[in-house]
Amino acid sequence: MSVGRLFELSSIKLSNALDDREVHVNIDDLIFICHHDLLSDPGSRGFSLETNGQTVEGFIVKNDSAYFAYRNSCPHTGAPLDWVEHQFLDLDESLIQCAVHDARFLIDSGECVFGPCPGERLEKLDIVVLQDGIYLPGDQL
Repeated sequence: MSVGRLFELSSIKLSNALDDREVHVNIDDLIFICHHDLLSDPGSRGFSLETNGQTVEGFIVKNDSAYFAYRNSCPHTGAPLDWVEHQFLDLDESLIQCAVHDARFLIDSGECVFGPCPGERLEKLDIVVLQDGIYLPGDQL
């Protein structure tokens, strides 16, 4: 399907692999985050989006060709997780790492597996992955 035809649709039905719920998204409400080529595999990229006076600070992780997105906020302190711009993964690129207290989180679920907040989770963000890039549904702002 070409990108032009894709944007003629009024909505997209998504399935979220993490919690098996269906999400209907109005294409007009999608907010562009970035192009696919800005993320290596594995890799991460932070973003800050603002619309209608609302801001969301988040990040995307690509791992094994799958994309995951979370708010950039540690559940332990609320501090941003990145220790260098766009750097959210540990040195092995196998876990998300908080720069403040060295907490480590599973990429696919956001669950803390090491550090001061075991069992707590990062706040997941739904994203839409299309041919031309990665988008955030506007209702998450």
